Amino acid sequence: MAATPAPPQAPPKPTWDPRRPEPPFPWLRPTIRIRLTLLYGGMFLIAGILLLSIIYLLAAQALNTGNEPLFKIVDGTAIKVASDDCPPVNSRSLTLAEFNAAISECIDHQRRVALDTLLSRSLLALLGLAVIAFAFGYAMAGRVLSPLGRITRTARAVAGSDLSRRIELDGPDDELKELADTFDDMLERLQRAFTAQQRFVGNASHELRTPLAINRTLLEVHLSDPNAPVELQQLGKTLLATNERSEQLVEGLLLLARSDNQIVERKPVDLAEVASQAVDQVHAEAEAKGVEIRGEREPAVVRGNGVLLERIALNLVQNAVRYNVPEGGWVEVTTEIQHGQAVLMVTNTGPVVPAYEIDNLFEPFRRLRTERTGSDKGVGLGLSIVRSVARAHGGHIAARPREGGGLVMRVTLPL
Repeated sequence: MAATPAPPQAPPKPTWDPRRPEPPFPWLRPTIRIRLTLLYGGMFLIAGILLLSIIYLLAAQALNTGNEPLFKIVDGTAIKVASDDCPPVNSRSLTLAEFNAAISECIDHQRRVALDTLLSRSLLALLGLAVIAFAFGYAMAGRVLSPLGRITRTARAVAGSDLSRRIELDGPDDELKELADTFDDMLERLQRAFTAQQRFVGNASHELRTPLAINRTLLEVHLSDPNAPVELQQLGKTLLATNERSEQLVEGLLLLARSDNQIVERKPVDLAEVASQAVDQVHAEAEAKGVEIRGEREPAVVRGNGVLLERIALNLVQNAVRYNVPEGGWVEVTTEIQHGQAVLMVTNTGPVVPAYEIDNLFEPFRRLRTERTGSDKGVGLGLSIVRSVARAHGGHIAARPREGGGLVMRVTLPL
């Protein structure tokens, strides 16, 4: 008879707990509250001891002064006494009651002088201790709160598009270290998310561009055939225009995705040079539409990505040329430095734009009075890209209607 196989054993349990171990005595954890309580309680105790000691010494000095003889006998025949604080008293010229009253008044006067001296010196001692306590408290508060400054500097560096920074705070296991460790974990997750998004954008860029480029090549080859029917040529031109529009849409979406990410490499870029290059690229289109491009461009150097900053100027100038009046239109492109910031301003003539529609122009696929509709003037991503790139560089864009028609676009970037 065959032996019955033994049932499979359960896998051994782990000998370690993946959760963070808790201290055996949580009330002994050196938290910020306990440290501040001990610090300020100790400071108060030390200040009280010093103040009590000073008052004790001053009171002892006053008592020693009070124990000195109030009067000295200056004449043995007649009772005549004198003091440093009171005028001489002669019993020969005073009655006994007046003599005793004069002595009592002098004693009271000397007591008041001693108390006034004690009070004034105690106030001076209190003022000195207050100055020392405030200075010591300021220094100790700065020492206790120094980890917060480190966390703030790291957060500012991360806000400047440096997700590789970490706090890595050392020291006692208190609330500040817990906050720093949590912040480091959050930065780690953000960096992984941004890296995955950049990788996705790169892969999508290749996968989306390749079939569109193949379609364009095939259409151009068929259109180059002189023996092709007229209907086929017309269809090919329509498909080629549609394919070109799809390519522009893909490029715009990819650029919008890249501009929403961090700007890792920053180099000095002159906005005047960027604006001049944009004007040169749109010059032929502006001449064809009869639009004059003018404006003075002063040097304004910022730190950023030159390709993305050039896209800002190009999109603004293209929109200003395309959305213009049929005759006598103009576009003014200026760059300058105002209040420590670089400013790119594009002003154009054009149709009257209601103020309540300004915000809608910066939304993707939104156009003036046309929403998600076809247009030969673009794919509706130009101003969305401009706003995204400006934000990625720490700047912003503002638009306002121009009196008489058209818009005034103002891009502000930090130097």
